[in-house]
Formats: sequence, C-alpha cells, structure tokens
Amino acid sequence: MSNPVRIHHFPKSGHAHRALVFAKLADIPHEAVFVDLVAGAHKTPEFLAMNPNGQVPVLEDGDVVVSDSNAILVYLARQYAPDWMPSDAVGEAEVQKWLTLAAGEIAFGSCAARLITVFGAPLDVDFAATTAAKAMQKLETGLEGRDWLVGDQPTIADVAAYSYTAHAPEGNVSLEPYPNVRAWIARFEALNGFEAMPATAAGLVA
Repeated sequence: MSNPVRIHHFPKSGHAHRALVFAKLADIPHEAVFVDLVAGAHKTPEFLAMNPNGQVPVLEDGDVVVSDSNAILVYLARQYAPDWMPSDAVGEAEVQKWLTLAAGEIAFGSCAARLITVFGAPLDVDFAATTAAKAMQKLETGLEGRDWLVGDQPTIADVAAYSYTAHAPEGNVSLEPYPNVRAWIARFEALNGFEAMPATAAGLVA
C-alpha cells in the first residue's frame, strides 16, 4: 500500500466505527478524516460527490471510493486483510448472513433504539425494541458453543455486528439475557488493536 486509505467518519457513528475499528484490528494503514455532521459537512457538494446519500463512513483508496460500512469491510478484507474473510463459498455465505443481520435487524433494532434514547430520533420505540430482541437472540444462538460468528477466528462478520450490539444498552436494550453475546463482546474488545467507540453525548449519529 503506497498511501494509507482515508476513512471519513463521525466518532459516535457505529457504522463509521465498524470501518475504523476494522482498519485498526487488521493493522491497515489509514487516515481517519473527521466529518462534522453537526455542522452539516456530510451535505456539502464535496462530500456528496463521494457519497450521494450524505452518510458516513466513506472510504477513499486512491481512485477507489466505497460507501456503506459493510461494503467497506468487504473491500478492506479482500484488498488488505484476507484472513478476516473466508475464501470458501460456505464461509463467505455465512459471513454474508451476518452482514445482512447487521444491515437489517441490528440497524433497525439496537441502532434505532440508541438513536431514539440518545439523540431523540422520531422512530418507533416498540418496533426498535422488538427488532433488537430478535437480533440479539440470533446472535445468542449463533454464538452457542463457539467464540466467533464464523469459523474459529474473528471475521468481518464479528466487526459488522459488534458496534451497535455492544452499545445496545445506550438504547435501553439489555444485554443481560444474552450470556453468549456478552462473552463475545468481551473477546472482541480483547483483540489486539481494538479501540472503543466514544461514549455518547449530545450530537448526531449516522
């Protein structure tokens, strides 16, 4: 890699945290570029040229621009950290299953619940809580008798699921009923290179 990749992020975005923490865990040289969501930096013409959706994270790697946190994980794993993505069809399919959970029930569950309680987002509290419980139970079941979601070592499946699961209590989603999930969070946070997402306060999240 001639130059570090650039990851445009907002510190309290769980989606952006996925990209940044993976770059740290996989020891991928990178530059973290702060995007001031409060000031509307994600809506400027320059940012929208990279991501018309106006959301963080965005990855720049030379002429390559990738938006969407899960897409960034796949790109970084394929390009720079192959140990984090299975090369066999079955393993890759299993990873994709968990990426779908992260983009679906985790996003509409614990992520949405956190948006409501911390940032006052006008979302459905009951729907978020119900959806979060479904996602948690899938993780709890998937982690039964195993340390990681896919295979015998961490993959981008774990990275995608971690941020909003670990921070679920900020959205009044308890982790107490899910011992497998709590043990998995502890294992993830013990990985070399791990860096936590900042505690929430006033501001915006993406």
